[in-house]
This record gives sequence, C-alpha cells and structure tokens, in this order.
Amino acid sequence: MKKIEAFIRHEAFDAIRDRLANMGLPSMTVSEVKGSGRQQGYTESYRGAKTTIFLRPKLKLEMAVDDEDVESAVATILELAHTGEPGDGKILIFNVAEAVRVRTGERGPAVLARHEDPLAT
Repeated sequence: MKKIEAFIRHEAFDAIRDRLANMGLPSMTVSEVKGSGRQQGYTESYRGAKTTIFLRPKLKLEMAVDDEDVESAVATILELAHTGEPGDGKILIFNVAEAVRVRTGERGPAVLARHEDPLAT
C-alpha cells in the first residue's frame, strides 16, 4: 500500500479527478496549500505598492492506493498536470504500513481496493 501526495496547479485538478475516478480511484483528500520551489516569485502591485509573492497557490492531492495502482495513478497525474513550465508540481510516494476502514474495522489492502463502477453490469 502506498500514499501518493501530489502538489499540482489548480487548473489541472478537474481532469485528474475525473480520470482517476474513471479508473476506480475516486478516494482522495484535496487541500489548498502555498509553497515555493524552483518557480520564482512574481511581483504584484497593490494600492501602488509593489510586493513579491514567493509562495504560490497549489492543490495538494492525497490518496492511498494499493501497490498495483500506484504506477497508473502517478502516470495519470503526470500526464494531466504536465505543462513543461516551472511550477508544474511534485509527486511524493510513501509506504503505508496499515489501512483501516473506520466504519467496519476492516484492515489491509481491501480497504484501498478500486471502486467498482455502479453503472457497469
């Protein structure tokens, strides 16, 4: 089991969410964050005063997936978040020792299994 944390541009999120959901991986947590990396700050004028903004707004997407789904989830994020410009983001992958479903107490990889398409018969 792995945890994927992806820091992406806001405009990439909808396409990523839709593709992951279609793959059976809709479970994720999304947070609005600010950060800095190789993308340089930008200058803004506010009421006549110029200020440099170094912390850029990003979305932090977090999801726990079974080992067999890691590469397809990462490939999806890479494909849809990539613009080739500084500030595209980062993807971090962590080992997960255990997963527990709070509702049932169920443990292990079954907690992270792909969601079945309710419309498929």
